[in-house]
Amino acid sequence: MKSGTAFTFIDLQPVADCFLDDVLAGLGSTPKAISPKYFYDARGSELFEAICELPEYYPTRTELALMRERAGQMAARLGGQCLLIEFGSGAGTKTEVLLDALHPEAYVAVDISPEALRASAARLAGLHPDMQVIAVCADYMQRLQIPGLERFDGARRVVYFPGSTIGNLTPPEAAGFLRDARRLAGPGGAMLVGVDLKKDAALLHAAYNDAQGVTAAFNLNLLHRINRELGADFRIGQFRHIAFYDPAAGRIEMHLESLCAQTVTIDGRQFAFAPGERLHTENSCKYSIAEFQALARSAGFRAQEVWCDPRDYFAVHLLEA
Repeated sequence: MKSGTAFTFIDLQPVADCFLDDVLAGLGSTPKAISPKYFYDARGSELFEAICELPEYYPTRTELALMRERAGQMAARLGGQCLLIEFGSGAGTKTEVLLDALHPEAYVAVDISPEALRASAARLAGLHPDMQVIAVCADYMQRLQIPGLERFDGARRVVYFPGSTIGNLTPPEAAGFLRDARRLAGPGGAMLVGVDLKKDAALLHAAYNDAQGVTAAFNLNLLHRINRELGADFRIGQFRHIAFYDPAAGRIEMHLESLCAQTVTIDGRQFAFAPGERLHTENSCKYSIAEFQALARSAGFRAQEVWCDPRDYFAVHLLEA
């Protein structure tokens, strides 16, 4: 555990071998797939922040506007002097709005990208010098044991999961994740979670196929990272970004498609790609309000309230353990 002048940093990041093991397993599976959590190296985090500014990408600005309008109501429901635990803190823009309204006893930011986490935690600690800030570098998709939280046993625990990231999980995975979040929140705890709502397929398609190609660069950056960190030999120019909406599954799928017959070598193992074969890199599930509340109930939460933007593009759900 390291202490800086403004916040405490706890490194629970998995060892590098986990990345190699997951990539080898994913490339050896049928169909090939790699977890989207590996998008977020320093360059990936930078590209994602650029995506959030794109005119086609509605989720971030819609959720941010919703938070600015409704954060006071959310804070009133959650109660002051709580312990706010955020998964996937990113740049912390929406978090800043919530912190200004909530004034928690302490804020715990959990993210897998150490660079983005340090920057965000330092900024928020500077804005709230009287609030304890704890930055935890960890894979929040795994069951977490965060050291030191017993200091705040008198505070209500609130898990905050913005950004519609829960959509990256399949519904069964999301139910398991929610069960772990309920365990972390504990008796009397709560969860505030952002969810992208079902909407017109053309709008969804545009959001993941922007005209500037930033989302394509974000997707392809995964191969750059694998080459750089794992010594692979992906020929980046021989893959292209593919994203489409599957209405039956209610989700956007992102893939990297091989443009030719080729073989990739990683750690002495070879993986063949046929022309047109795809590497599945991300899902982004969309829910109706009723669908997500049913999912939350299956994980042991009670759906208490939901806030939506005027166009019903995005929802923030308040769940109680």
